[in-house]
Amino acid sequence: MSRMTARMAEWWRRWPCWSGYAAAGWSLMYGSLGLYWTAGGGGFPFAPAADDRRSGSLLEGSPVEVVAPVMAALGLLGAVVALAMTRGAGSRRAAAAMTAFGWITAAGLTLVIPDYTMIALIAFGPVLLVFAFTGVPGPQEGIGDILYWHRTNLIILFAGGLLWAAATLAHQRRVRGACRHCGRHPAAGPGPSRRTLLRWGRWAVLVACVAPLPYEITRVAWFLGHPLGISHDFLRMMQDTPGMLSVGLGCAIASAVGGVLTHGLVSRWGEVYPRWIWFKAGKPVPPALAVVPASIVAVVLVPAGLMMVWDPDLGDGWALRVPSILWLLWSAGLAVATYAYHLRRRGACRACGRGGSPKPVEGTRGGAPVTAAADGQPATGLRASRR
Repeated sequence: MSRMTARMAEWWRRWPCWSGYAAAGWSLMYGSLGLYWTAGGGGFPFAPAADDRRSGSLLEGSPVEVVAPVMAALGLLGAVVALAMTRGAGSRRAAAAMTAFGWITAAGLTLVIPDYTMIALIAFGPVLLVFAFTGVPGPQEGIGDILYWHRTNLIILFAGGLLWAAATLAHQRRVRGACRHCGRHPAAGPGPSRRTLLRWGRWAVLVACVAPLPYEITRVAWFLGHPLGISHDFLRMMQDTPGMLSVGLGCAIASAVGGVLTHGLVSRWGEVYPRWIWFKAGKPVPPALAVVPASIVAVVLVPAGLMMVWDPDLGDGWALRVPSILWLLWSAGLAVATYAYHLRRRGACRACGRGGSPKPVEGTRGGAPVTAAADGQPATGLRASRR
C-alpha cells in the first residue's frame, strides 16, 4: 500500500510532463463527440430538456446544428495545440498564441460553461456516495435522477478545463524559463515577505467570510419560517416540498463551516496541528491539505455565481439570486488567501532546488516546543531542559 501511495505521489509530482498529453486526449475525445453529434448522433448534452432534467449551463437549450460543429472544431484543434505545447514546438509568437488559447479554453470549460453542479457535488458528495449504495430517498429512482447526462457532461467539461489549466501553466512556465513545477525563475527575487503575505491573506479571508453571509442568513431564516427576501408563496412552496428547506439549511451550515476552515489559512493551527488533534498535535500540516481543497472550492464558486449573472431575473425575490452572485467575491477572497498561504508555506522545489527554507513554525507536542518546517517536512521536537 505504501509503495502504491509513493508511486501515486511521484506520478502527481510529474504533472508538468503528462498534463499536456492528458489535455490533448481529452480534447480529442470531446472533439470526436462533437463530430458524432454533428452527424446526427443522439445524446447532445445541451439539447432542450424537461425542467427536472435541465442544467443551469450557459449553453443549455442551444441548437445542436450550431454548437456541435464548434465543439468538434475546437476539440480537434485543442488536441493539436496541447501536443504542440507539451513538445515545445513553434516560435515565440506561436507560443504566446498557444498560451492564450490554453487559458481561454481552461476558463471557458471551468468557469463559464458549467453551473452550480460542481459546488453541489462537493457539498453533497458524501451523501451521494451513501445514496449510491442505499438508494435515493423520495420519488427518485436512483442516483441517475440526480447525476443525469446534462449534469454529468458539465463535470466532464470541468475536468477537461482543469487539465487545460495545468497544461497551459506548465507551457507558460517553460516559455518564461521558469521551473515548470514551482514557477520560480532564476532571475526572480525572493518575493513578498511572510508578514506581507500574512497581511494580504487576512484581508482576503475577511472577504471570503463576509461574502457568503447573506446566503447563510437567508437560508437559515427560511428554515425558521421567515420569508426573508422571498415571497410568502415561494416560502410556502418550499415548506410543502419535503427536504427542500433542510437542503438549504445544510448548505448554509456547510458554508459556515467552510468559513471557519478558511481562517486556518492565516492562523497558526493552519500550519501546525493543534493540541486537540492529539494524534497529530505539534506536527506540521501538509500544505496540500489546505491548498488543494481551498483551490477547488475557489474555482467551483465562480460558475455557480456566474449562473445567476446570466439570468438576472429576481423572480420571487432578491434572496434567490443576489446572495449567490456574491459568491464571486467569496471565490476571489478565497483564491487570494489560498495563494498567499501557498507562498508562505512552500519550501525548496524538489525539481529545481530553488527557494530557501521558510521560517519555522513553532508548535507544541505534549507541552514541549516543536519546530515545524513550513514545507511540510517532519517536525523536530526540542525537549525543554529541566532545572
